[in-house]
Amino acid sequence: MQQINWGMIGCGDVTELKSGPAFNKVPDSKLVAVMRRDAVKAADYAVRHSVPKWYSNANDLINDPEINAIYIATPPAFHLEYAEAILKAGKFVYVEKPMTVDLASAKKLQKLVDKYKGKLSLAHYRRGQTQFIEIKKLINEGCLGEIKLVNLRFLRRNMTPDKMTISKYAWRVDPAISGGGLFHDIAPHQLDMLVHIFGKVKLANGLSAGTNKLYSAADNVSGNMLFENGVFFNGIWCFDIGDNEFEDYCEIIGEKGKMEFAFFDRQDVTITKDGKSEILPFTKPVHAQQPLIEKIVNYFLDRGENPCSVDDGVVVMELMEKFTSIPAHSNK
Repeated sequence: MQQINWGMIGCGDVTELKSGPAFNKVPDSKLVAVMRRDAVKAADYAVRHSVPKWYSNANDLINDPEINAIYIATPPAFHLEYAEAILKAGKFVYVEKPMTVDLASAKKLQKLVDKYKGKLSLAHYRRGQTQFIEIKKLINEGCLGEIKLVNLRFLRRNMTPDKMTISKYAWRVDPAISGGGLFHDIAPHQLDMLVHIFGKVKLANGLSAGTNKLYSAADNVSGNMLFENGVFFNGIWCFDIGDNEFEDYCEIIGEKGKMEFAFFDRQDVTITKDGKSEILPFTKPVHAQQPLIEKIVNYFLDRGENPCSVDDGVVVMELMEKFTSIPAHSNK
């Protein structure tokens, strides 16, 4: 195999800029077909992005002999079903986050990858971005000395009543489709990167609560982790705040200083040591997933390691489940 010929199931917003165009910009990679149940929208996407073929039935795309790898870009409720069909067909899988709707489904997918001896990678795409590669490198090189504590705060306005009437927004807070609320949409990127940097988690727990009247999923989540290397983490995710209280903040504190950065809002990193701060600027990729997709193509072509495996996904799903398994109170 000299080239990865991609099929894509799902043509939603995430594929317009973050991922879709990247498949044709990575060496030895080509997007040859897309699928969406709405045939008109599938055809429209194919025309706008110069994709040769489109389908309205997933099985037709999966069984296309030209395709050897498939990107699952649907809501999480469909990830397990599609991934199983793709693995059974002997093709490679690239699946969006969160990997599945819950930990039990994630473990089923883990077993399927082993059963079919397949290749599967996850879209925790910050692993491929220069900003986060450099953060990990600086910490590993001892820039901050021994790491003691990680604090994370992510605050956003809640889903508005008008958006709840629009399906492309409403599914994100329907646990049957998304696995939970907005926490399940945001936290996988953050938790995966922290585990990628600090390693195995020894203990984890948390609380969740629903404070709004629009949906049943939690919109407030807190989580604590103790990594095996002794690093302690505490995080808060709140999706029920005022318009002017947005925050995206992560702070890593070591014996020699601290590092501050955002996961979504900014592309700079501030390092403070001995009372002096230095700002390291980074440029966000035009297509956020392109650096990771390049690594995945190399993995599928046996030129490198898996940059984000099904085992990595199970760890993240387990952490999210532990953080949300104890409801403080519900808005049901």
